[in-house]
Amino acid sequence: MRLHRLDVTAFGPYRDHQVVDFDALGADGLFLLHGDTGAGKTTLLDAVAFALYGSVPGARGEVRRLRCDTADPQTPTKVVLELTVQGQRLRLERSPEYQRPKKRGEGYTTQPAKASLTWLGGAPTEQPPAGLTRIDEVGRTVQRLLGMTVDQFFQVVMLPQGEFARFLRSDTAEREQLLEKLFGTQRFGEVERWFVERRRERGRAVEARTQRVRELLARVSQVCGAEPAEGANHQDWLADVEKRALRDLEGAQAEQSRLRREREAAEAALTERRELAAKVRRVRQANETLAQLAEQQAEHDAWRAEREAAQRAVPVLSAHRAARRAEQDRDRARADLAEAAARCEVDAEAPLAELRALAGARREEAGGLASLIPEAQQQQSDRRRVAELAARIAEDERREAELVAQQASLPERITAARQRVEEARHAELRLETVRARGTEVAGLLRIARDIPGAQQDVAAATTRAHQAVDAHQQARDRLQDLRARRLAGMAAELAARLTPGQPCPVCGSAEHPAPGEPVDDQVRAEDEENAQAAEQRAHARRDRAIAQAQRAQQHLEELIERLGDHTEPELAAELDELRAERDTLENTAAQLQQRTAELAELEASTQRLTNQLSELRTRIAAARSEHAALVTTVDQRQARLRDGCGEFDSIEQRRAHLLDLATRIERLVTARIALDDAERHLADQRNAVTEAAAEAGFDSVDAALAAERSEERRNELAAALAEVEQRAAGARAALASPELSGVDADTEIGLEEATEAATVAREAAERAAALAHRAEQRQREITQLAERLRAEWAELGPALAEYAELEALADVVNGRGQNARRMSLRSYVLAARLEEVAIAATRRLQRMSDGRYSFVHSDAAGARGTRGGLGLDVLDDYSGKVRPAKTLSGGESFLASLSLALGLADVVAAETGGALLDTLFIDEGFGTLDSDTLDMVMDTLDDLRAGGRVVGLVSHVEEMRQRITVRLRVRRSRTGSTLELQT
Repeated sequence: MRLHRLDVTAFGPYRDHQVVDFDALGADGLFLLHGDTGAGKTTLLDAVAFALYGSVPGARGEVRRLRCDTADPQTPTKVVLELTVQGQRLRLERSPEYQRPKKRGEGYTTQPAKASLTWLGGAPTEQPPAGLTRIDEVGRTVQRLLGMTVDQFFQVVMLPQGEFARFLRSDTAEREQLLEKLFGTQRFGEVERWFVERRRERGRAVEARTQRVRELLARVSQVCGAEPAEGANHQDWLADVEKRALRDLEGAQAEQSRLRREREAAEAALTERRELAAKVRRVRQANETLAQLAEQQAEHDAWRAEREAAQRAVPVLSAHRAARRAEQDRDRARADLAEAAARCEVDAEAPLAELRALAGARREEAGGLASLIPEAQQQQSDRRRVAELAARIAEDERREAELVAQQASLPERITAARQRVEEARHAELRLETVRARGTEVAGLLRIARDIPGAQQDVAAATTRAHQAVDAHQQARDRLQDLRARRLAGMAAELAARLTPGQPCPVCGSAEHPAPGEPVDDQVRAEDEENAQAAEQRAHARRDRAIAQAQRAQQHLEELIERLGDHTEPELAAELDELRAERDTLENTAAQLQQRTAELAELEASTQRLTNQLSELRTRIAAARSEHAALVTTVDQRQARLRDGCGEFDSIEQRRAHLLDLATRIERLVTARIALDDAERHLADQRNAVTEAAAEAGFDSVDAALAAERSEERRNELAAALAEVEQRAAGARAALASPELSGVDADTEIGLEEATEAATVAREAAERAAALAHRAEQRQREITQLAERLRAEWAELGPALAEYAELEALADVVNGRGQNARRMSLRSYVLAARLEEVAIAATRRLQRMSDGRYSFVHSDAAGARGTRGGLGLDVLDDYSGKVRPAKTLSGGESFLASLSLALGLADVVAAETGGALLDTLFIDEGFGTLDSDTLDMVMDTLDDLRAGGRVVGLVSHVEEMRQRITVRLRVRRSRTGSTLELQT
């Protein structure tokens, strides 16, 4: 990578357009950026970094404020860099995000960041010829061409002020983080985490298997009721448990067989005794039944007579009920006839033929009126329609008047709505101006309120400065006084050091005839040194106090200048007015959309009202025409219907009256015929009752009715007689059966003794069966658990071995266990890279330190067991001992840091495979070096230049300015910094 040209505009302290020609600067391979402190030397390096990566190094990148504060508002901030990388010449142009004044109105707006890449010598085949304009695409392309990230760039190409020495002084953890970023060793950290996660997963699996083994051992112990002895072999203990369970099962099964046979013999004896007792009981029950039935014989005969009489009376009762029903039918027919005669308007005793003819005449008249019913119904419908039309015409005429009134008021409403919309739009435009002015006034008000405090700070700082000047003057006076007094007593001080026989350090004589006498209040050398140190401290405090007073005064002047002629009460009142106006404008502007919609609705209402009026008037005309036609038709039909109604209100009522009259006459005829039929049927049923009583063998109908019994009573008698016969037959059959032949009813059976013996035998057999079942279940469960336990043991062994191997390997990879150096895999890789850096940096450090210092890489573990591998010390050839880098002096630290940074740059460039780095920038404190050391550093930089690289230095050291022939001077003024090429 070689830089050609840099253009900066309104960037940092540069308010105008400035150009840096790196081709002219780097023609000799070494150039210098020099100038006053704060002039903007480091800003040029920031501009190069910003053009490449859109970022600046160090703490300046965290502020993200790159625009020049004094630049013209219309001048855009941008950086343009031309460079060649990997044979491709290109131009990079970037602009940061910043605030600029609005083109219209007051206030500020955000100018977004921009970036572009232009190919100057023809675009590569995979790139668009027009270049790139997206920030992310430009960033990816630059990083791909350079082959390094922004962090690597700041460590390899641009060594920023106060940054590259950090690597030398950092501890192991910080050095590990930086090396990991530079060399991209995150993948080794992933390997370490992979081993840890794999070990954790396998550990959980092994723990799960071990837990299952413990649970199975516990289950076996629970089942067999014994725990294995401490330290005993679990497999041998399991085999003993299985054998003991099998022996217990065999003994329980033998005892169960013996007791089962005893139970069967006792139950057989009990069954025989129970059968004999049942036969004796049956004989006794049969004899008792026959004796009881003989005693109840008279009662049973009375039941049979009562049942037979009730059965003979059944036909008489049926005929009697039929006669009563015929009598009830006759009574109902009489009542119906009386009711029909009362409702008729004719003679009820008239002949039936005359009544039938009268009913037919009424029906025929009603039929003639049927043709007028549809016209009567239509008449009612038309009258309702006439009323509806009249109401609709009235409603439409009222609606027409309302629409006409609305149409007349529309122009005035539209004008008012337009005024409201314009008011909201004006409020929206005015709001931005009021907000900007409010922000400005609020800032001025804060400045006005800060001025009293700033004035107090100036007074306090001025007082402290005066006190510091007085204190320094007193310290200086004391130092001068002590020096004068010490000079006065110097002879006595030298005389105090003389020893008889030893030569005088002044004249060389071994004799001291008249040594000086001590003076009063003798001043010693250490007194003078203490006074000089106190004077220097007072001088430093005076400088700090004066600087603080100047800064406080400058800050106060800036506040007063920014405030101008404004006063705090005026600003507060104006701010209150602006805030009230802002709230009013915000409320009005917020209604713009609503007011615009209302205006659009009113404008659309004009045509809508016209259409509605046209439709409404057409409907009114049609309704009036239909209403007039219906009125004429209704009047003509009403004359015809009046004759058909007669004295009734409607045709339907007259026709219904005629039909009802015909129906009542027909009902009267039907009632007279029904009464005649009921009287004949009643006479027939009374004769049938008398005949049925005689046929049943009763003397009279009353005797037959007295023998009546309910069906429930008859069923009870039949069931009782059947039960008597069944009991007698059963008892006689039981006594006559062969089974009970020869059985004596007085025989005594010993059943209790046999029952007790059978119960004892059955309980003993059940207990033995339960014990055998438990023994069998326990033996089966132990066998199953033993199979599962041996299977778990078989799987646990290889799993434990595999986990132990994985755990040991994971510990080694992560710097623990058998890893004696306590180095993780990532640290080991970084240590190898650091060793390469130390070798590359040692070559330059030995030359710059005239062979005195060398870097020593240490892979020993840290204190208190911390990880090692990234230690970096310095070998001092004068003492032959290794010492920490932090013990180096300021100049020595600079040499070591510079050597380490150059070595790190070489190794990182070789590791990343990036572009050839032809340009290198160093921004660091060369002022800590003496003349000879500076010569060595310049020789090392000459070596870099001889290798074809261009080295740019940033320094204000005068000796370096004299040594370097080509340099870029930065001048600072109140209007901004400028650049001047010097040779």
